[in-house]
Amino acid sequence: MTARIIDGKSFAEGLRSRIAGHVERLKADHGITPGLAVVIVGHDPGSQVYVAQKAKQTVEVGMHSEKYELPESTSELEVLQLVAKLNADPSIHGILVQLPVPPQIDPKKIIEAIDPAKDVDCFTPASVGKLAIGLPGPVSCTPLGCLMLLRDTLKDLSGLHAVVVGRSNLVGKPIAQLLLRENCTVTMAHSRTKDLPAIVRTADIVIAAVGRPEMIRGDWIKPGATVIDVGINRIDAPERGQGRTRLLGDVAYAEAAQIAGAITPVPGGVGPMTIACLLANTVTTASLINGLVPPSDLTA
Repeated sequence: MTARIIDGKSFAEGLRSRIAGHVERLKADHGITPGLAVVIVGHDPGSQVYVAQKAKQTVEVGMHSEKYELPESTSELEVLQLVAKLNADPSIHGILVQLPVPPQIDPKKIIEAIDPAKDVDCFTPASVGKLAIGLPGPVSCTPLGCLMLLRDTLKDLSGLHAVVVGRSNLVGKPIAQLLLRENCTVTMAHSRTKDLPAIVRTADIVIAAVGRPEMIRGDWIKPGATVIDVGINRIDAPERGQGRTRLLGDVAYAEAAQIAGAITPVPGGVGPMTIACLLANTVTTASLINGLVPPSDLTA
């Protein structure tokens, strides 16, 4: 068996096209231009590239984009003041503070300062609570992207057994909540779970979000299972030249692809969905802030 490749890059392109259509209708019908503000503190290279892509794609779909690049020495108070300013700005419907931040800044304080109505990353306690009790609203970008790919691949998830490997607030916990909404039976596992391979072998759906390169081996996969690999691990690749790296997921892809029914590659699977879902969340918050029903094809 050779698994179907779940092409996140192609799906994300289609999603951005739908987003652009919704943005155009918000402008034409309601005079609303969704606005996204991204704040980055310091000069982390990975964050710089990621934020640049966010700004580029925001403009491409017709949204208003603001990027605030603050020096490494910026104080916590200065970031809090900027967040307060963005909270009060009616042209901004989504606020994202790029993590990590320098050590003098408490990321929890910054996240908690964001107006939950503009929390497009869905990290505030209010956003997390809404997801837990099933209230409507945007959900974390990467888990939303995973869910969209699963729906597209499997159509109906009801009754399937999903094993989520990884318990982070960023991916593991929210995707488990989303899968419960889809009527899956969900097992939460992690690196310290006893007999993890045996548990993974029971899964119709495997969500790998543990942050360890190729931890999940091919013989852990149930034949025909759908595998969503969230891991992005940069590994030294001396064969490509000094200082060069390659990306590996949390799943041993070559092995798993011989057994799974469908699988996301790394790169090109979940990764492209994250920014697309950030834009989708901004359309959702722009709609909700203005008393409109958000587009159903952009939400969980």
